[in-house]
Amino acid sequence: MTVIGLDDTDSRERGMCTTFVAATLAERVEAAGASVDRRVLARLNPGVEHKTRGNAALAVHTDLDPKRARELAVEHLDLAETADPRTNPGVVVAPGEPSAVPDAVAAFARDAVRDYHDIDDAVALADRAGYEHAHAGNGRGRIGALAAVGAWRAFDDWTCECISYRERDRWGTDREVDRESVFAAADAASPDAWDTVDRGEGYPVCVPRTPCPILHGIRGDDSSTVRGVAEAIDGEPVASRALFVTNQGTDAHLRRVDGFADASEGRAYRVDGKVVAEPETREGGHVFAALRSADGETAEVAAFEPTKRFRDRVRALRVGDRLTVCGEVSDGTLKLEKFAVRELVRTEPANPECPDCGRSMGSAGAGQGYRCRDCGTSADGKVAVPVERDIERGWYEVPPCARRHVAKPLVRGGFDAPVHPER
Repeated sequence: MTVIGLDDTDSRERGMCTTFVAATLAERVEAAGASVDRRVLARLNPGVEHKTRGNAALAVHTDLDPKRARELAVEHLDLAETADPRTNPGVVVAPGEPSAVPDAVAAFARDAVRDYHDIDDAVALADRAGYEHAHAGNGRGRIGALAAVGAWRAFDDWTCECISYRERDRWGTDREVDRESVFAAADAASPDAWDTVDRGEGYPVCVPRTPCPILHGIRGDDSSTVRGVAEAIDGEPVASRALFVTNQGTDAHLRRVDGFADASEGRAYRVDGKVVAEPETREGGHVFAALRSADGETAEVAAFEPTKRFRDRVRALRVGDRLTVCGEVSDGTLKLEKFAVRELVRTEPANPECPDCGRSMGSAGAGQGYRCRDCGTSADGKVAVPVERDIERGWYEVPPCARRHVAKPLVRGGFDAPVHPER
């Protein structure tokens, strides 16, 4: 067996897509008489500055001879948008079974989703493992390529994506996709296929808005479901389709920490805390709340405007609520992807009512409790009264239109509290 890893072939402005490069490379491998066991789409750290869009790295698992695999992969880098100086493709070719990569390579892949790597570290590790590699530009893509090589051993939770590609002469033009067929196919396959549409926004999430070769990408838990949804969507002709196994929708990027003192910039965490300041809506419609973790550190958590109706969930919080929050730390603020309400404040302090007339008592003076000015009755202090809440215990998430590729949708299950999925 041989694993071909590749990364950083696309451009934010000029288009292309590394999944397309991998899919067409797999076609060339098969044309050379070899078989392809699988195509792997590994989403890496979404906080990396140099990413293009979803920070995807790709791998092709094949029985092609490693030397011939390297030749084909290097030739195939011609598809990379190297006219963009920020596109720096890389290829790593590893002989052997994908599940038998060295421990260090698997650890490198896990860290690539949760942390950062240097080019020199990737090259040194590839050399120690005896892997062939090639690159263009500064070769930053070798980081993702090596991570893609190690991904199959690094992760246990895998999902699927069926990607349909456009005819080449349509690249960069408006996509022709029948909206009604997208929503009908999504409804029929839910919840096994997820994030196909955002029903709240009336938006087909599976259809990109970039000048890349993709017509639509369908995500779900098994290959037959995602392929069936893709085939049920009407629109412009499909040039080709490719099925990928992927760590999308798995929360592989989240790291559990005890408190905000252990959280660093550009990384994603799961942390428990208590709301210590009322939520505040700021300029641009972004909603912020302050949370104190068990270590005594306080940090702001935020639901930004693109998360749409999710912001109402944050606005519904009150001081004293206990939460588990998930998201990336950026500029000292944790950008919420989902959160769980563990405990809700159910009462609030209020002036006591007079037992005789039922009116609210007023303060009798500093340290003197409360008194009814009409009846003369008194009480020692405020009383707890029930408060209605617009939120319940359990997990809440951003809508599909705002979800990061690697973030796990609630419909996939496995959460430790009731879930309130977005559709």
